[in-house]
Amino acid sequence: MKRRQFLQHSSLAAAGTLLIPQFLQALHAPGQMAGGGRVLVVIQLSGGNDGLNTLIPCRNDVYYRLRPTGEMTILNQVGYPNPDRSHFRSMDIWHTASASDAYLHSGWLGRYLDAACAGCSQPTQVLELDDMLSLALKGEKHKGIAFRDPRQLAATTRSDMFRSFHQQHQFGHDALADYLYRTLGDTMQSAETILKASRKGSQQPAYPDSALGKGLKTIGGLIGSNINTQVYYISHGSFDTHFNQAMQQQRLLSELNDAVSAFVRDLKQQNRYRDVLIMTFSEFGRRVAQNASGGTDHGSANAMFLLGGNLRKAGMWNPMPTLEDLPGGDIPFRVDFRSVYSTILKSWLHTDPAAILQGSYEHLGFV
Repeated sequence: MKRRQFLQHSSLAAAGTLLIPQFLQALHAPGQMAGGGRVLVVIQLSGGNDGLNTLIPCRNDVYYRLRPTGEMTILNQVGYPNPDRSHFRSMDIWHTASASDAYLHSGWLGRYLDAACAGCSQPTQVLELDDMLSLALKGEKHKGIAFRDPRQLAATTRSDMFRSFHQQHQFGHDALADYLYRTLGDTMQSAETILKASRKGSQQPAYPDSALGKGLKTIGGLIGSNINTQVYYISHGSFDTHFNQAMQQQRLLSELNDAVSAFVRDLKQQNRYRDVLIMTFSEFGRRVAQNASGGTDHGSANAMFLLGGNLRKAGMWNPMPTLEDLPGGDIPFRVDFRSVYSTILKSWLHTDPAAILQGSYEHLGFV
C-alpha cells in the first residue's frame, strides 16, 4: 500500500478498520501443498523499521475477522528488557539472542548450525544472501555461507590462489589457522553444491528487479532444488528514517511488498509454501512522537511478521499497543524476541531451543 493510500484512508482507521500494506495482506492464491524439509527465511529490516507506520493501530481487528483464512501472524510489541538504542548493539542482541547486558560472540542461527551440522559433509544448512556474513549466522564451530550470486561464488572459489592455499596448508600446527583453512575448504566445496542447486530451480515466475527481489529469487530457486538448506537470511533497508520518513519508508515497503509477493507466488507454484516460514524483524522500532525533521528516532519494541502456509493462527497474535502507556516515549515490550526464536527452533526446526538460546523462554505456539 502506498503512503498516500494510508493518508487517504486514515478516516477508516478511526472507524476501526485495520489498514495494512499489500505485502502483509493474506495471499489467497490456491495451490497444492507438498511435503518436504521445512525452511526458515529471515528478512532483516535493517535500520529500525517504524512498525506504527507499517501496521496502523486501531481498536478493532476487522480485517482478520472478515478474512480468517489469512497466511500471516503479527506479533506486537516484541523486544527485550532494558533496550539499547544503538543500531550496532541492539542488532548484536537480536543476532546473538543475548540479554542487553551480556555479550556473546556467536549467533542464534550459528549455534543452530553447530547442532544441525555436526558431522555433515556439505555445510550448506544456513545461507545468507549478502556480501558479508551476519553475526546471527556465526556459530562456535560452524558458520553459514554468505554470497549474492551462486555463479560468482563458485567462480571465486575456483581461483588457483584459494586452491593453492588450501592444498599447501599443513593441519595440526595451529588451531586458529586450521579453523580458517577448514572454513575455506568447506566454502569451496559448498560453492559447487550451491551452484548446481541454483541451476535446478531456474524456472521461476517474474521477480522485481530490486536487490531484495533478486535475493528472494535466488532463495526460491534453491528451495526448489531440494538442497539441504534449512535457513536463508537476507536483509532489506536501511529503515533509519530520522528525516523524510514518508518517502523512504514508502519506497522500502513497496520493494518489500513486491519481492515477498513474488516469492510467495513462486513457493506456491512449487508446492512448497506450506514448508516455508518467513519471518521479518528490525533491531528496534521508532519512537512514537515524530521529530522536527519529518522522521522518527530510535525506539524500542516493534512488530514482527510471520508468513507461511502452515501457521496455526492467522492475524493478531496479541493486542496492538494502546499508545497510552509510553514509558520514555517508547512502546514497551510485551513479548521477548527470544520467545519467538524459541518457538521457531522447537516447533519449526525441531531442535532444542534451550541449548541454543542458553535459557528457557515462553513457547508461543504460532507454528
